[in-house]
Amino acid sequence: MLLEFCAQNLANVQEAIEAGASRVELCDNLRIGGVTPSDDVVDEAVRLVHGLGATIMVMVRPRGGDFAYSESEVALMEQIIDAVRLRGADGVVFGCVRNGELDEEATCRLATVAKGLDLTFHMAFDDICESAQPKALATLARLGFSRVLTHGGPLDVPIDKTMAHLRELKSSAHGRIGIMPGGGVTWQNVEVVCQQLDVSEAHGTRIVRL
Repeated sequence: MLLEFCAQNLANVQEAIEAGASRVELCDNLRIGGVTPSDDVVDEAVRLVHGLGATIMVMVRPRGGDFAYSESEVALMEQIIDAVRLRGADGVVFGCVRNGELDEEATCRLATVAKGLDLTFHMAFDDICESAQPKALATLARLGFSRVLTHGGPLDVPIDKTMAHLRELKSSAHGRIGIMPGGGVTWQNVEVVCQQLDVSEAHGTRIVRL
């Protein structure tokens, strides 16, 4: 079971890896759901995480709010991906959603720039209408995403109440793309969540005991 620690800048990164996390998602300002950290933080985090034998994914999100990005914002995200690659990160995390559906055009553009990096579509996925999610999974798999980070519903709903939908997503994925549960997954319940969903990865700010 792979445990991904969601890190706000460098806070607790070393402690989390030493406690069992083998991958780090690096972002800034979790209060608004996470945005791209500064270049200096990415540099130091890559050095630290790789030195401890773990891998690192960097959030590509230019602002808080929704996930419907303008042309200029998508262009900025392309530049961020190029910079993150040069800084040695293993992968990137992003999500583009417009009007309750996957924004295929923006997602394809960014995935093309990120080719060769590990790709996670973050919890913007939960803003996609449930009826459109199976098609979105198929598209993301085709574009080369390794996984989708999802709570299976609104974040204010406990994860034990979204397990049924998470199982539906796992079935819809047909093994083409991973389903990584997050939002309310902690070191206390992660084994149960992963066993019930039959998944091998989980994500959270408290995914390991610090």
